[in-house]
Amino acid sequence: MSVAETHVHAPLARRAASAVRPSAIAYSASGIFALLFVAAAAVEFRAFEGQRLDLGDMTQTVWATAHGHFLRVTTENGHEFVRLGVHVDPFLALLAPLWWIWPSPLMLLVVQALAVAAGALPVYWLARKRLGDERAAAGFAAAYLLYPATQFNALTNSGPHAVSFAVPLILFGIWFLDNDRLVPFGITALLAATTKEEIPLAVGCLGIWYAVTHGRRLVGATIFALGLTATMFDFLVVIPHFAPSGSNPFAGRYSAVGGTPSGMGHTLLTHPGTLIAEATGAGKPHLLLLLFLPVGLLCLLEPLLLLGAVPDLAIDLLSSRPQQTMLGYQYTAGIVPFVIAAAILGAARLKPRVAPARVAAYVVVFTAVLAVGHTPLTTAYHQLPAARGSNPLRQAKAHALSLVPAGVPVSATNQLGGYLSNRRYVSIFPSLGRAEWAIVDRNDPDYGIAGNSTAALQRLETSPNWRVIYAAHGLTVFQKRP
Repeated sequence: MSVAETHVHAPLARRAASAVRPSAIAYSASGIFALLFVAAAAVEFRAFEGQRLDLGDMTQTVWATAHGHFLRVTTENGHEFVRLGVHVDPFLALLAPLWWIWPSPLMLLVVQALAVAAGALPVYWLARKRLGDERAAAGFAAAYLLYPATQFNALTNSGPHAVSFAVPLILFGIWFLDNDRLVPFGITALLAATTKEEIPLAVGCLGIWYAVTHGRRLVGATIFALGLTATMFDFLVVIPHFAPSGSNPFAGRYSAVGGTPSGMGHTLLTHPGTLIAEATGAGKPHLLLLLFLPVGLLCLLEPLLLLGAVPDLAIDLLSSRPQQTMLGYQYTAGIVPFVIAAAILGAARLKPRVAPARVAAYVVVFTAVLAVGHTPLTTAYHQLPAARGSNPLRQAKAHALSLVPAGVPVSATNQLGGYLSNRRYVSIFPSLGRAEWAIVDRNDPDYGIAGNSTAALQRLETSPNWRVIYAAHGLTVFQKRP
């Protein structure tokens, strides 16, 4: 090739490289995120950091469905009921076929991490369309992956959750709806609506945004009406019908503001200050900062799209349960996709004055800084010693678990219970329920919280009806005598 030809082709090569590189960065970042979080999930699983609540709950639900007992679980006391009485998340039934292929609780953790990682794809596509800049689009995809709330939905403190799958599903739904692709939107919206009871309303709020910004009022109104109706049906009919107690099991978390949806409505009309006081209580403004600051408050520039985050924000801010205002749990799943998507559209509003690539760069920096102190990868790193095969305590736990036969009713302390939930009946020690085997870990952080765990353990050790099969490193395995 001549020198002249080289000069002609060099700019073309550079333009081709620049056109490919942002998409390659976005897709590669999604893949790296998936690998990191799958590895972190494996470390936590091997370190026996899973719990009966919620790793065991999800495992038992999927296992039971795979074995013909649709969404059946047991309470802490070993009483069987349909999971719909706790959360309306029949999405878990879709994971049953995967259990036939890989029958392990780790499968649920891996699939969840992969699903959340896939959410970077619609983020990249939406940003590329709205911002007209592939570099900025890659930046927002990276920001989504660095976003602390995203990471804690990929690997939550207490185990996998169906609602974490709503994060990528809603993002795909927003992408489809923004492109007027109503059929794929309907499919993703329906799947997202099966992950938790408030998610249909969150998806329904997209109808308001769509009606105003795309001018299709009838379609938008229909989307909102269907979402609102589904959520009301879940709260007022499904949960009370299947709940063991006959009422919403989480009403106690909202007793300060009325307890039930109707009670909250009455409080809103008669004592609105009570709702405001609860929503601004300890730790709650901090949660809002962690959710909105990483995206530089850009999401506030697109309030109609941000409406979808309101149902989960209300559920979290009005609750008296501290975990609902912490990033380490799944309670932000219905918030993350709307914050990220609204931030992209907010950045598009600044486009005439500020270059999208610059805005995306700032967002990446903010999310990266916050991610340093708020990421589950740190916890997984510190658990590496406990996950090593040579660790004596890990060896003891693995051996103790291997002694319990498959399928038999069992009682276990919380952490080990997460690894014994692939059966029909399991209860949390000191409750024995139908248990024919019991496994107790005195080192479990939840051991003794009930107050009578030590006394119950002593009774088992001296009972003629039970015999000790194994005891070491604070672990004791019991078998009930015939």
